[in-house]
Amino acid sequence: MQPPRIHDLLETRAARTPEAAFLLEPGATTTCAALQAMAETATQDLRDAGVRPTDRVVLVAENCAAHIALLMACSRIGAWSCGVNARMSPGEIAAIVERADARLCCFTTGASQAAEQHARRAGAVPSALAGVMRSATREQARTEPDPALADTAAIIFTSGTSGTPKGVMVSHRGLLHFGRVSAGVRALSEHDRAYAFLPMTHIFGIGTVLMAALTGGASLVLRGSFSPADMLQALAHEQVSNLLGPPTMYARLLAHIDSERVVPRFPHLRYVYTGSAPLDPALKQRVERLFGQPLHYGYGLSEYAGSVFLTRTEAPRSDTAAGHAVEGGEARIVSIEGQDVPQGDTGEIWLRGPGLMLGYFRDAAATAQVMRPGGWYATGDLGRFGPDGALFVAGRLKEMIIRSGFNVYPAEVEAVIGRFDGVHLCAVVGVPEADGNEQVVAFVELKPGAVLDEAALRAHLVEHLSPYKRPSRIEVIDTMPTTANGKLLKRELQARSRLA
Repeated sequence: MQPPRIHDLLETRAARTPEAAFLLEPGATTTCAALQAMAETATQDLRDAGVRPTDRVVLVAENCAAHIALLMACSRIGAWSCGVNARMSPGEIAAIVERADARLCCFTTGASQAAEQHARRAGAVPSALAGVMRSATREQARTEPDPALADTAAIIFTSGTSGTPKGVMVSHRGLLHFGRVSAGVRALSEHDRAYAFLPMTHIFGIGTVLMAALTGGASLVLRGSFSPADMLQALAHEQVSNLLGPPTMYARLLAHIDSERVVPRFPHLRYVYTGSAPLDPALKQRVERLFGQPLHYGYGLSEYAGSVFLTRTEAPRSDTAAGHAVEGGEARIVSIEGQDVPQGDTGEIWLRGPGLMLGYFRDAAATAQVMRPGGWYATGDLGRFGPDGALFVAGRLKEMIIRSGFNVYPAEVEAVIGRFDGVHLCAVVGVPEADGNEQVVAFVELKPGAVLDEAALRAHLVEHLSPYKRPSRIEVIDTMPTTANGKLLKRELQARSRLA
């Protein structure tokens, strides 16, 4: 029988294998029993601070054992954790605290200098859990009266394209379901170790990394941030068998190997996965050449507790499809009018299934904007189904460029540019023009030591793209702007292109 809350996963692990190492951090190893004891200490501390069921607890954190203990403590109480990456600005954090109507803020000061700085600004005091400080209790915070939302496990705040934080209410049911699905797809066992740098303030870190490891009996080589050098060290010496991250992580890893002339070793690696952004075919090929095994891919988003589509280990793909729907997941590809499009045509991806969010926190209008009759969620992502039913992701609907009356999908242009010699990363954005058209602008990050031959690149584009799809401007950029989770920040590139 599926346990009702995420903390039950840890309690089960601690009861079965108390002395098994679960978290491996630099200079510290935390067993299942030790983490369970930390969660119990954190639970009592939160209760002493007045935290009640359905209260929101903002966790200003970077990955560490204390952060996971706090997640479990919130689950035990029935409170809703609101993870915030400690590297966010004070203003961004303040906006989320206000938007969440938070009862309390906790800071993982023992593992994060950024969290310590935020704690000092907030006048936080030490908690009973070592390495954690907490703010004064916000007495004005209201509990949530709607019983339909009682299954909420966490709120993940995402600004999306609007810039206004929206709180995605992620359910225990969804996280537990995907933990089981992901562990099953990867055949996780007590012999596996996953390199865990993905922030557990994000669905990728909570679902694909933490929930799957707890469910499958695996352990985590836990890190607070991404470092290519550290990742290579862990692959060589810390028995890492699972490597997971966004495409930009692999691009950074490849760049580090090239620039430092490293000969990587990965004697235990058996599963390599990417998600959270469209996958460039050239990058996929480079990663597969490096590791000598398939790069698996999936499609998911904050509004669904984990990936809805995954490639299968027993059927690796040579293309960049995100595979087929996981157990319980359903998808449609629809037109602007909400009608199913013919197989092979591109349209908006609609989803439903056990991982779907419970809505946006106290934002009925935003929830209504994305929900459709029959319980379908309109993702705002573009995709198409291949002949075998596999999903191909084309990008964001709002990122689609209208040029001369034609639709330009950035991922298609990026894939062509990505195959050009010397290109490390690329991103294509649309910039409005006075006549209502949009200009196609390409940003290119080069491999170490490479120099762009723009004339040759344009000749390459002529060979592979229709005239309306070809960028009118190509700009070389030192480093692509990304979030802490490795997603490209195309809004920053659009703003930059408007100033040019």
